[in-house]
Amino acid sequence: MEYIEKTLGQVIGDLAHNSPEGLAFQFADRDYRRTWKEFDEETTAVAKGFMALGVKKGEKISMWATNTPEWMITLFAAAKIGAVFVTVNTNYKSFELEYLLSQSDTKVLVMMKGFKDSDYVGIVNGILPDLTKSIDGRVSDDRLPMLEQVIFSGTQEAPEGYLHFDRLIDLGKTVSDEEYLTRYASVTNDEIVNMQYTSGTTGFPKGVMLTHRNIVNNGKCIGDGMNFGPEDRLLICVPFFHCFGLVLAVMASITHGTGMVPIDHYSPIPVMAAIDKWKCTAIHGVPTMYIAMLENPNFQKYDFSSLRTGIMAGSPCPVEVMKQVVDKMNMKEIVIVFGQTEASPGCTMTTTSDSLERRVATVGKAFPGVECKIVDPETGAEMPRGQAGEFVARGYNIMKGYYKMPEATAQAIDKDGWLHTGDLCTEDSEGYFKVVGRIKDMVIRGGENIYPKEIEEFLYTLPQISDVQVVGVPSKQYGEEVMAFIILKQGETMTEEEVKAAVRANMARHKVPSYVCFVDAFPVTASGKIQKFKLREQAIEILKLHDAANIETA
Repeated sequence: MEYIEKTLGQVIGDLAHNSPEGLAFQFADRDYRRTWKEFDEETTAVAKGFMALGVKKGEKISMWATNTPEWMITLFAAAKIGAVFVTVNTNYKSFELEYLLSQSDTKVLVMMKGFKDSDYVGIVNGILPDLTKSIDGRVSDDRLPMLEQVIFSGTQEAPEGYLHFDRLIDLGKTVSDEEYLTRYASVTNDEIVNMQYTSGTTGFPKGVMLTHRNIVNNGKCIGDGMNFGPEDRLLICVPFFHCFGLVLAVMASITHGTGMVPIDHYSPIPVMAAIDKWKCTAIHGVPTMYIAMLENPNFQKYDFSSLRTGIMAGSPCPVEVMKQVVDKMNMKEIVIVFGQTEASPGCTMTTTSDSLERRVATVGKAFPGVECKIVDPETGAEMPRGQAGEFVARGYNIMKGYYKMPEATAQAIDKDGWLHTGDLCTEDSEGYFKVVGRIKDMVIRGGENIYPKEIEEFLYTLPQISDVQVVGVPSKQYGEEVMAFIILKQGETMTEEEVKAAVRANMARHKVPSYVCFVDAFPVTASGKIQKFKLREQAIEILKLHDAANIETA
């Protein structure tokens, strides 16, 4: 494989030079359209603004917003000056945000007003009570000693004390071209450009450090697999803050000069209308998103004839859904990408040249430049073809590590450079991989990674609860749902709704258990280890989820 040895800034600069009038962005739900030249100039102006605020190389800029122009501008502005862009999940609440800002050593937080039931301004003001008395968003708080600046993005006026994003361009005029270009030239593609937070078995999120080289080349492979080109238009309805949005969508597009049509957040009717209006040739989504469109009563009203390709990923892809997307949405070249955030994120992929059977029943072959194999989880020995084992990968795409967590990094990446994914897979005689389960007990609900330990840790703080185990149970709609098995303390009472309300008030909505079951004991091994797989089996019986459990996926 011939790697792209360029930074994000250089890739955009090349597009601005070689295809100045080519479409970069046409947002589907707001008046924002930019050519590559216009976008390059805009991100340079904002990059200077961050320099004027004192952002140095390697310092962190966190972004808490939906799919907005400011999100995209901040990503590339940060990349041009060697800052690290930290993505924040739009569903976060106070506890999760404060942890991320602290653990990442964030210097600047850029944020919007709020999203759905989350009042971002209220949450940030709760964490930083003196912010409302601030001048231009300058903050100093012992709880977050590294945080110096809070910036408000959006069409509304900035709340009291905040600096408005629109002022960055004026601030940047104090930075000379020479000063900016010196900084720009100092950035190398082996430096960290993005940190994505993913939870682990400890229950505490970890900052996955990804370099320009990681994500640019992963995006190049993905765009190649879809035969992307400047004539394509990719509708982006998956969140920018996930690797799905950032790499599978944005990086795949910029490495092929493909125009992007982002939408603030996924909703079936606006997304179908955008495909029709902007004649998009590609769309990405988790299975849940496609199912919601296919089953929408207004589905027939929209024209999908422009669609050609796209990706279904993020959680196991039901074979029947893949077939319906091919037949009813004209996505005859739809593909699957498989991997994890620590791998930038893609390791394997089906491509447009694969047969439909391969594209619906497997997760494809290894990316060029990425070694993949199946090993015995206990011994590390490579497994014979066709036998299940742990999927491990090695190559240009593997993260630099977890931020400030060397032990966790050493557990994930062995001494020979292999990333241990915790996924159980098989490989056939032609090199196609199929996912058959997970060693780790992570739950994937509609594309959101949920780590039971994190929910368990919170539930343990409730005074009525003696013990708790959280498992994933099968779901036709989301792939998996969260179920909490709870042992109450003697003499205590609690309802299912009280458990859900407590989680809902303190954690992101996708972590709220769909089901709660109060039990007297958990199934255990002879050595006392809790058998979560037995709890899952019990749940299938109790909730009568046999049909969902038998859905075939790739």
